[in-house]
Amino acid sequence: MTELETKSSVAVVFADGGSRGNPGPSGCGAVVKSGSIDGEVLASLSKFVGIATNNVAEYTGLLIGLEKALAMGFSEVEVRMDSELIVKQIKGQYRCKNEGLIPLFNEVKRLQRQFKKFNIEHVRREYNKEADLLANQAMDKGE
Repeated sequence: MTELETKSSVAVVFADGGSRGNPGPSGCGAVVKSGSIDGEVLASLSKFVGIATNNVAEYTGLLIGLEKALAMGFSEVEVRMDSELIVKQIKGQYRCKNEGLIPLFNEVKRLQRQFKKFNIEHVRREYNKEADLLANQAMDKGE
């Protein structure tokens, strides 16, 4: 058995993004945990997005989290985000009509298909503090 096979096959990804100015300096963050929302933190990711909207930053946070979970070999992912818009777009409850978001939406859908099991849920901001902190750190570094 490899080290990864002994771990849970489920990654829990917390993702967030923000912008100071909307559009303005923006950043995103993602946390990949093993198995459950209280699982071991396997990766903490932070990225300065540049001058962008909060929704572009939110999608970018989701993308870096999904890419990391795939790179780590996870076949199942549970995503938690405090952006109701992004969650509802990915679930198909809202259409993604914004031209700046469509390529990001399409990339998330492409990554989603690479998982055997994929679920995304909206959480209140206080349950997404780790990813929010990483997004703010990215904005602080980028400004």
